Amino acid sequence: MEMSNGSSTLDFILLGFSGWPRLERIISVVVLIFYAVILVGNTMIILVSHLDAQLHTPMYFFLSNLSFLDLCYTNSIIPQTLVNLWSSKRSITYVGCLVQATVSVDLGATECLLLAVMAYDRYAAVCQPLHYTVIMHPQLCHRMVLAAWLTTAGCAIIVCTMTLMLPRCGHQEVDNFFCEILDLIKTACTNSKVLEVVFLALSVLFLLVPLSAILISYGIITRAVMRIKSATRWRKLLSTCGSHLTVVTLFYGTLMSMYVRPQNSSLQNERKFIALVYVILIPSLNPLIYTLRNKDVKKAIRKMLRIKSVK
Repeated sequence: MEMSNGSSTLDFILLGFSGWPRLERIISVVVLIFYAVILVGNTMIILVSHLDAQLHTPMYFFLSNLSFLDLCYTNSIIPQTLVNLWSSKRSITYVGCLVQATVSVDLGATECLLLAVMAYDRYAAVCQPLHYTVIMHPQLCHRMVLAAWLTTAGCAIIVCTMTLMLPRCGHQEVDNFFCEILDLIKTACTNSKVLEVVFLALSVLFLLVPLSAILISYGIITRAVMRIKSATRWRKLLSTCGSHLTVVTLFYGTLMSMYVRPQNSSLQNERKFIALVYVILIPSLNPLIYTLRNKDVKKAIRKMLRIKSVK
């Protein structure tokens, strides 16, 4: 059924990794394993953050929100990806594609803001330790998280709806394994430069502005840490900030490779694999990084597992 503006409500065809049939089998196994790790790891972080009273702090409140975000993101993409990898039918409905595109843009931008909020929390903890509980009071934490979730939602819905309303003249093939916004724009059979410029401007806003805030926060933290002569405090600060810095580096490294550098059709296959890393690797590493580097989380997990085993 055709819409009045020339776009179509027919299913989209996700080409994915169809050019490498043998590699697809390996990719499907890898995706399934990482999906299990994502579900278990992020669910565990949310549970221990809520069940252990010692973890009822701003840092773990933000971390549980980050884990919930990762669960929402991967559940919107990976199940459909696995279905397409395991079957010859590689289609996704118009509504399903709209949901995938909107969720990926929305939650990607939200994670940028959440990481910036977490950097501000680390700044307050390191540079304002005596006033930390006053600065990072629960109401402020809830407001910052709510603002991060809501600020991006409207922009994502508008941009993705405009993209899918573009006339495609029967072009239903998307050269990716999920409905990624830039690949959807490429299916249009009309000039979409205005929309591309709008998306680029939003990318700069939601990628580079939070990144600048993170760098400023850690610049101030670094200056404060340089004045500390205690080796014990040095180790504690590195343990506290190291996990967040690791996550920021991995997250922004992959995301900027996808959206900030020039879009070249000859590099499309490379972009697919970068997107695969972003979709499965980053959400699986987040809980592992915070768990392996954090004694409080490991202690809370062991405590929770002991309680379950006793029951």
